Amino acid sequence: MKPLLVVSEKKEAHIQIRNSFRGKYRVETTSQVQKGLEMLRSKHYDFVFVDVEFLDELSGGQGYKEALKPFWIAFPDVEVIVMAPQEQIRDAVMAVKAGAGNYITYPLDNAEVRYVTETLYESSVMQWELNYLRDAVRESDSVDFLRTRSPLMKKVYEQAQAVAPTRSTVLIVGETGTGKGVLAKLLYRYSKRRDRPFISVHCGVIPDTLLESELFGHEKGAFTGAVRRQLGKFEVAKGGTIFLDEIGTITPSAQIKLLQILQDGIFQRIGGEETIEADVRVIAATNTDLREMCDAGTFRTDLYYRLNVFPIEIPPLRERAEDMEQLIEVFLARLNKFSPRNIRAVHPEVLEAFKKYHWPGNIRELQNLIERAYIIEKSPVLTKESFPGELFDASVSHAPVAPLDITLTLAEVRRNALDDIERSYLKQLLTAHRGRIKDTARRAGVSNRQLFTLMKRLGLRKEEFK
Repeated sequence: MKPLLVVSEKKEAHIQIRNSFRGKYRVETTSQVQKGLEMLRSKHYDFVFVDVEFLDELSGGQGYKEALKPFWIAFPDVEVIVMAPQEQIRDAVMAVKAGAGNYITYPLDNAEVRYVTETLYESSVMQWELNYLRDAVRESDSVDFLRTRSPLMKKVYEQAQAVAPTRSTVLIVGETGTGKGVLAKLLYRYSKRRDRPFISVHCGVIPDTLLESELFGHEKGAFTGAVRRQLGKFEVAKGGTIFLDEIGTITPSAQIKLLQILQDGIFQRIGGEETIEADVRVIAATNTDLREMCDAGTFRTDLYYRLNVFPIEIPPLRERAEDMEQLIEVFLARLNKFSPRNIRAVHPEVLEAFKKYHWPGNIRELQNLIERAYIIEKSPVLTKESFPGELFDASVSHAPVAPLDITLTLAEVRRNALDDIERSYLKQLLTAHRGRIKDTARRAGVSNRQLFTLMKRLGLRKEEFK
């Protein structure tokens, strides 16, 4: 039998609800709300009956949404049914408006208790089916990306298939726009934690001063502005998966806390002494060389090895030109869903230019160019006139190759070549935007902080482009 929880100081409520569900639910009870939340964190209850007085106690004067939040944090799918005396029906209704499933009034009636529960159950089943159908549609979209002609991508998907069902930490490496976030979601979707939360955190866009609080939470009064306790992403993702994008940007102190989670499975909120268990699978991603950062002393070596348990490197788009046409078909199919224009092809001249272009922004850049051209194009086929002129500039695809230093390793040659390309690309963008960091970063598809890091590494100063 499924368990059901009753949180009430009234013993008659315990007895009445137990009698209402005899043989159908195993009714567990407590007269203390904190004990009830503790029980909810350790066991799956579909329904929790709770006295409205307890919600008043939990709200702290901040409203019923705040009072209900601890129940949803303990178990996100639980349905809360509020119990209230006749004179507090108004409060019960406000609790329902704040997100509670329904309410019942004292004295309790067996038929009403069963009716409210069954109605909520049927509603949750319908919602589950709706979510399932939505997920099926999203999964069918992702299957389009799984089809590949590229040997390099076939290897990536084989690695993903092997590691997805395990608990292992995965480090996804690849240039900006290669689809690291898509791969992380695929790993989650085919993992044993797919029915628990998936929390994505883009570490590069969160200010350093807020990053630790965002990831690990904080206690009231931990710092100026901490007016109440806040749970961090690692706490909210309990039992699920957390995706840390641009992991190379996190602060040294955040690196230490993350190491503690990966090493010992525990952490503390900022300003707190309570040790919290971190039952979370970590997937991290980076577009920088973490090993180089370790050598430079900007990233902890011990954390790198904890993250690098199962590395997966996604090749850039220029190394998987075999998939170019298929990706374009996927993007056009998605655009056609929301437009009557029904553009289904790209002119061969455009495809030829695509295959010669370097694609510094990778798949994201390709998607953005296709969407822009789709808006401009007036014919049934995407033509040259709908794309930026630089795509067809001979200097882009036929730039002279400088003499190579054969004393270097192949990895060093690749790295130097990539630096030269990135430097040239950023120079053009910075010139076009007159050194404006925000506009340049948006066009490049990176955060302001990532752009500053790139410019520093490549020896570029914004003042030179104003």
